[in-house]
Amino acid sequence: MTQPALDLVIAALEKIREESDRAPRASRTALAQLQDAPVAASLREACTSPPGQQLQARNKADLLAAVRERVGACTKCAHLACSRTQTVFGVGNPDADLMFIGEAPGADEDQQGEPFVGRAGQLLTRILKAMNFAREDVYIANILKCRPDMPAGSFGNRPPTPTEMQTCRPYLVEQIDIIQPSVLVALGAVAVEGLLGARATMRELRGRWHTYNSIPLMITYHPAYLLRNQAPSEKRKVWEDMLLVLERLERPISERQRNYFL
Repeated sequence: MTQPALDLVIAALEKIREESDRAPRASRTALAQLQDAPVAASLREACTSPPGQQLQARNKADLLAAVRERVGACTKCAHLACSRTQTVFGVGNPDADLMFIGEAPGADEDQQGEPFVGRAGQLLTRILKAMNFAREDVYIANILKCRPDMPAGSFGNRPPTPTEMQTCRPYLVEQIDIIQPSVLVALGAVAVEGLLGARATMRELRGRWHTYNSIPLMITYHPAYLLRNQAPSEKRKVWEDMLLVLERLERPISERQRNYFL
């Protein structure tokens, strides 16, 4: 079923739900046929949720688990399916208000099956702590769920290609649709390209609010950039972006936080 057709179905179900005492229902077969669609989570919610009720955390966890299962068996990028140790789906609170999006797993993430666990991930954890968040409070995911393959004998990581990002993007869209965060943070220009399909420099993108499907989106430097560039001015830019995130989430900000440098 095409995206416009799905949108029409969802709109019709929502109208029925609003105008009727009985909630609409869809068969298991119909839902199974729509399982691969990025808006499948929204359709399931429209079919089963009482009027005005958001998805509960337990339901979100169940829906994410179903997507994770499909990701684990995905072979759409055959070269990545052959080279990966495992897929790296996402981690954190299914009911998070704040969601971070990176570009792709690196070697450490490929080994452990969790995003942002290497040096860049450790820096992200410190940033979260300075914001008075634990990793368990937020949700962290990548555009790509597989580590981009490297030539034999090569070390390090490479950025995902546009084709790889386009192929894997529907899984991230489903994650966002299920979690329904209040704020999204894209880490780095590659993550922005994968999420929005737009290319631009970080100088043009960061420090102001963007939107993704009506969700406020803050774009900032990837933690790996700060590991390469230790200039206090660059670290301060990222922290200023995080202060804007805290303000949008209506979280209290102390004087110490306002004056903080990473």
